[in-house]
Amino acid sequence: MAGIKRYQDGSRSTSVKKAKVDVSVQQQKLIKTTVRQSVLPSPEDSSAASEDVVTPKRKVSQTNRPANLSTSTQGGEVLNGSSSREAHAKQKVLVQERKAVKPNADSIARAKKIWERLRRKSHVPRDERDKLITELFSIITGRVKDFVFKHDSVRVIQTAVKYGNLQQRRQIAQELKGEYRSLAESRYAKFLIAKLVVGDDEVRDVIVPEFYGHVRRLIRHPEAAWIMDDIYRTIATPEQKARLLREWYGHEFVIFQSSADSALTADLHQILMENPEKRGPIMQHLKEMTNHLLQKKTTGFTMLHDALLQYFINCTSGGPEATEVIELLKDDEEGDCLKNMAFTKSGSRLVCLALAYSNSKDRRTILKVFKGVMKMLAGDAHGHVILLTAFDVIDDTVMTAKAVFPELLCKESEEQQRQTELVLQVEHLTARIPFLYLLSPDLPKWLLPNQDTSILNEIHEIRKTTSKKDAQIRRQELVKALSQPLIDLVGQQTELLVSSSFGCQFINEVMFGGVGEKHAALDSLAAIARGKPELMNTPYAGRMLKSLVQGGPFDKESKEVRVIDPPLRFESMLYSKCHDEIVNWASGPNSFIVVAMLESPDMRDRQSLVDALRDQVHVLQEAAKGSGSDKKGNAGTKILLQQMEKSR
Repeated sequence: MAGIKRYQDGSRSTSVKKAKVDVSVQQQKLIKTTVRQSVLPSPEDSSAASEDVVTPKRKVSQTNRPANLSTSTQGGEVLNGSSSREAHAKQKVLVQERKAVKPNADSIARAKKIWERLRRKSHVPRDERDKLITELFSIITGRVKDFVFKHDSVRVIQTAVKYGNLQQRRQIAQELKGEYRSLAESRYAKFLIAKLVVGDDEVRDVIVPEFYGHVRRLIRHPEAAWIMDDIYRTIATPEQKARLLREWYGHEFVIFQSSADSALTADLHQILMENPEKRGPIMQHLKEMTNHLLQKKTTGFTMLHDALLQYFINCTSGGPEATEVIELLKDDEEGDCLKNMAFTKSGSRLVCLALAYSNSKDRRTILKVFKGVMKMLAGDAHGHVILLTAFDVIDDTVMTAKAVFPELLCKESEEQQRQTELVLQVEHLTARIPFLYLLSPDLPKWLLPNQDTSILNEIHEIRKTTSKKDAQIRRQELVKALSQPLIDLVGQQTELLVSSSFGCQFINEVMFGGVGEKHAALDSLAAIARGKPELMNTPYAGRMLKSLVQGGPFDKESKEVRVIDPPLRFESMLYSKCHDEIVNWASGPNSFIVVAMLESPDMRDRQSLVDALRDQVHVLQEAAKGSGSDKKGNAGTKILLQQMEKSR
């Protein structure tokens, strides 16, 4: 912006320098903000102009300009605020005129008006919306292709898909047949595919086949790659997924695909077994495609993870091909590849295999990549198995404990927040698995899904040749580092844990498998049993107390209770707190807890218990007979009466 010439002695130059302005119409806005102002001499100072001293120019802001200041145009006319608005209005008119001469201009304009109304769903009554949708379909029917490749009008088609019925959606899908690859490559139209393909198998079977033969191109396209991978991951049938994945194996699998072959497989091992001579070209083509995406840092595709897994499991164990894959994974400085893979089925399995086959240094490198996301891994349906693999194969348990447990145990949070987060974790179906996996030497069948069991069995076979430390010693060292915070949690959040079935399972596993001071936690459990009797009437709370009284888990193979060492001796502690309620327990839902007390060899107050029951034997007899809907009677009470008869 031009400055203003000022003079120290008050004199002024008799000549006024004209403002230099850009005369182009397109830069009128720039002219307004870059005008040059000249200060005219005042009459008083004209006689005193003896010596001109020029000071540095200063900028004049738009807000400080005089109100009557104007700018010059080409013809010397003054362009003020009103004329500027007129120029903008003329430009808008020109734009509208240009749009009007385009094909379907009126239809697109009316459709956009309808869209403006429909998109505010809460402001449009149902009857009016139905009328607008009918009108909208009357406009777009037969002309859908004219709408979908424009960034503004494609929204109209998306709204039509959203509010249209099944037949109308299929009509749109049929009109776009043959254009889906182009739509997937469009920055805006790809979202239309996402709306069309969900919830209708017929439309899905129209769209997905149009990707066949173009996977190599689409997976590298910045727009199409994500929509194709979303379809592959979420709604494609197994046969469609196999066809898409097979294109990673070479051009032959693009050209020669029989549409009638419903038994098509993408299992590379099976393909190589049938055609061993094709191993070299297939592995080379697969390597090139995966490396291209890895180098571009586009590692979030499920299809890529599936392809990498197929490549890795068909490499020779310990060979240069397998080693190269591990090097690619661990050399990613930001770790994006490993982090993305950890949350998909194939990707998590590949990370587990990489941990199992790597040396100790590489295992440490891979595990450190997940710093900051350990809790996310623990709560993910696929990611948690990576933690279990790390527990099973890394010999340096001190490093493992320092890398994993602080995040899982929320040690950086405030105490109350830490306990709340821990309770949420141990009561979560998946997030509790890393805790309970270590605490149980013999895993309960209810803990791990079959998929996890299969992966871990594979890992256990590999670690026989890649890990040195004994598995039991490794587990015990990790349990020692993990146990005490969990035992303390049982003592501090007893009521919350007892109120849920997962919480009761967690209490049992911690008390039986944990190593540390348990007296405070057991005392809190006994106090809750007395102070909150309503919590004890649930089946899961009753089973928990019964197991704690028995002193260990029940072994289904030996049909006996496996008492832990050192023993808990919870039965005497519980009886001392709840002896006033013992008859109600013996005749109610918790009768088997009292049976376990009588059968426990470590029960110090056994005679006192028997005497208390004998004093109210008539109550027990009534419960054993049953009444009303419970005609069979209380099974636990019957056993108690038999035990009392034997002890006479």
